[in-house]
Amino acid sequence: MPFRAPTSRGLYPPVEPYEHGLLDVGDGHQVYWEVCGRPSGKPAVVLHGGPGSGCTPWWRRLFDPEAYRVVLLDQRGCGRSLPDAGLPTSSLAATTTHHLVADLERLRRHLGIERWLVLGGSWGSTLALAYGQRHPDRVTEMVLFSVATTTRREVEWVTRHSGRFFPAQWERFRHGVPAAERDGDLVEAYSRLLHDPDPAVRARAAHDWCAWEDAHVRTRPGQPPDPRYDDPAFRARFARLVTHVWRHGAWLGEDELLRGVERVRHVPAVLIHGRLDVSSPLDVPWALAAAWPAGELVVVEDEGHTGGPGMAGAVVAATDRFARRARADPSG
Repeated sequence: MPFRAPTSRGLYPPVEPYEHGLLDVGDGHQVYWEVCGRPSGKPAVVLHGGPGSGCTPWWRRLFDPEAYRVVLLDQRGCGRSLPDAGLPTSSLAATTTHHLVADLERLRRHLGIERWLVLGGSWGSTLALAYGQRHPDRVTEMVLFSVATTTRREVEWVTRHSGRFFPAQWERFRHGVPAAERDGDLVEAYSRLLHDPDPAVRARAAHDWCAWEDAHVRTRPGQPPDPRYDDPAFRARFARLVTHVWRHGAWLGEDELLRGVERVRHVPAVLIHGRLDVSSPLDVPWALAAAWPAGELVVVEDEGHTGGPGMAGAVVAATDRFARRARADPSG
């Protein structure tokens, strides 16, 4: 497991997509996708976090637009995809890790791409690992940051044990559920509230869930609150999708993705993680990189889950390196 310090590199300038659309993936879902960069460039796909965050223009800037053909998508139920998972009438039954992996394959075929680099952050790193281990022949490289594998152990950490770092905020989070459920599974309790027939109950649960999310991920001094949580529709969408995925342990066996590294052992990968990540502790990418002969771990010493200039620079350095690799060996 090679280890190195991050390389400083700024984000690329903003770029607009030259192609976009809605892909019918079945089960009543349409997934929004877009493509930017050079049409003849090295293919790459971006997997956003959350679950439920959606893909923002920031992600486009992690790639050299002269070198890459970058595919971005909003996963089922979020962003510009339809239907909106935040609506009480929207079923989440067909929104699982396995459905999302199948959506990626459907999109790859739709765009006529043979193989692509897979980049994912936070929950997107879980999805990237699941996809890569299911379809290793379709992945050229992987770039993962703020790495998580969404095990039940990790979910228990982020919803309960990490409260030791933020006791006041966690106490408010815990008190968002009925007293009888406060010492039990908080994800299950919040999921039930988010599906309550009373819109006021749903709105309060989404607000409380997102307040806790903002507390444990935004840990840099002076870092302002995430403005996305000012939007009630975003809060409902995000909270419903996160609790849905977390209460099912991402539909994966405990440590399944760690055991499955063997399937992608030959795939070059860079795992980038903040030393101060309270939400997803460093031991998760450390274990993955230790089991991954072609993987390397980059630790950003003074950043947490949401990262900052060091993490962004390390991600860009990785995509730049893989672009150079593709130019040197077009068959790779």
